Amino acid sequence: MKILWVKAGKLLPVDTGGKIRSYNLLRELAARHEVVLLSYYGGARDRLYEAQIEEHLPGAVTVHTGAPEASAFRQGLDYLRRVPASAPYAVTKFTSKRVRQLINDWMVTRRFDIAVCDFLSASLNFPRVLKTPTVLFQHNVESALWERQARHARGSFKRAAFLLESAKMLGYERAAVRRFHHVIAVSDHDREQMMRWADAAHITVVPTGVDIKKYAADKDETKLNRSLVLFLGSMDWEPNIDGVEYFCREIWPQVQGSVAGARFRIVGRNPHPQIKKLASPSIEVTGTVPSVVEHLREAAVVVVPLRIGGGTRLKIFEAMATAKAVVSTTIGAEGLDVHHGQDILLADDAPSFADSVIALLTDEEKRKRFESAAADLAAQYDWAVVARRFEDVLAHVAQTPSLAREVGSHPISVKA
Repeated sequence: MKILWVKAGKLLPVDTGGKIRSYNLLRELAARHEVVLLSYYGGARDRLYEAQIEEHLPGAVTVHTGAPEASAFRQGLDYLRRVPASAPYAVTKFTSKRVRQLINDWMVTRRFDIAVCDFLSASLNFPRVLKTPTVLFQHNVESALWERQARHARGSFKRAAFLLESAKMLGYERAAVRRFHHVIAVSDHDREQMMRWADAAHITVVPTGVDIKKYAADKDETKLNRSLVLFLGSMDWEPNIDGVEYFCREIWPQVQGSVAGARFRIVGRNPHPQIKKLASPSIEVTGTVPSVVEHLREAAVVVVPLRIGGGTRLKIFEAMATAKAVVSTTIGAEGLDVHHGQDILLADDAPSFADSVIALLTDEEKRKRFESAAADLAAQYDWAVVARRFEDVLAHVAQTPSLAREVGSHPISVKA
């Protein structure tokens, strides 16, 4: 197949859940098909990135849109400028006239068999009428994510903005799911949510994956810190900020009081000032690290205390592949084929969450049982296997021209 893959923002470094998923799928697909990645980005021109992405994915095309860097002040002004738009800010800020024109031209001149819109953020750059079979790759149900953020937002202005964006996103996402010829979801839970807007046959689940070789468990237990609890994730993402603050405020004091010498390590890029303030003798904030693997191998317990979110948590499978015991909220593990009490512990209130962490830190036999079960589960989701399922969906849509006539002929009209 000849595949066009459109992604907003840089794909490298591979340091977020969405990038990890997209990168691994692209690499697997490129080994068997002609894949053209269109990666467009703002900020300063980055020639190093442009050279690197070409090395990783030969044939990749980059477009520097010249959009300004998103400092808090500039982002605030940009948001206010776009408030009148009917489409949500999370989509309009990634919409580019240059990218729109390029995709329009390519759909005619380069004759792709199938196109992939990676994340909803790139969707307004696609033609209003989709004549090339096109799949929307939904890493999250975005409207659910925004609704949860509105529910937990602190401050009247922030809450009002989230409520407005949540309403916009719901209408836009519903129309987008119907507009594209097919939708790939990352979990049964997400598919069920989107089935409110489209037929079940229109949405296929391709589960998340993990690099089994990269995250293989280390048999050398001398590196293990039996009192270390770890959180892993991008620390400039609102759900992670909320989850870590919640953990430190309501759960960690209970753990500290029960486990002598317990330490909590927060590993992730671009820690928000709110996260940096959490640093203390028992709480470490690392910021960006060269590799997360060594941090995972050192930890005794990995926690995912998320209260906001969507999609699936790649970090959970990475922790499991490293044979780590995991404690998560239900939302934190949403969409993953995990089993409470067998390969993971799920807890949705602070006392239960703390008790679960304490039990794993103090009962080595119990911790090892969960470690073994977690590694066995993760082994079923190697990227090579997951990519084959993704490939099958693309092939089916590409070979079913009636999909393009019946779905793509009904465009959505959105003021951007």
